[in-house]
Amino acid sequence: MTPSDDTRSAPRIREHSVALSEGAVALRPMTEGDWAILLPWSQDVDVLHFSDGPGVPPRSLDETQGIYRGVSQDAYCFIIEWAGRAVGECWLQRLNLDWLRDLHPAKDCRRIDITIGEKECWGKGVGTIAVRLLVGFAFASEGADVLFACDVADYNPRSRRMFECLGFELLEERGADPSRSYLTLRKYI
Repeated sequence: MTPSDDTRSAPRIREHSVALSEGAVALRPMTEGDWAILLPWSQDVDVLHFSDGPGVPPRSLDETQGIYRGVSQDAYCFIIEWAGRAVGECWLQRLNLDWLRDLHPAKDCRRIDITIGEKECWGKGVGTIAVRLLVGFAFASEGADVLFACDVADYNPRSRRMFECLGFELLEERGADPSRSYLTLRKYI
């Protein structure tokens, strides 16, 4: 099941009870009570530049709610906390890109998306731990066969290095924007 194109049609975030942690980094379920955390990141042009691309304008509350409510219908959405403070968001989602799913038609394919919204936390290893937690959850608990990191931009080398240090390999650079890369991980090491 894939969220509809009009993600604003989703009434609420689909909540779950999965919580993951390693050291000072914890992933807790995203809830309808998190808009005050998520909205500032959705309005910060520096954060948006690295998460969605250059020139992406700040998002309204309605747009932000539409995105997360839509994605959550087929994903585990989390708030990333570092030492008890919310610093980002991430999700493990059933793969929603047909061209990638077609490469592995009989496999359970998922994607990982992540944003560290608190800029002073960039480059501190928080994202690496968060993705490592999602990878373990995807393979060990969810039975995923293949994981993808989609739209990893060439102007965000920290993100690409993070995924590669966790075992992801470049699958393809493609799309309307040739700066976008797709990385894949087929086994949990």
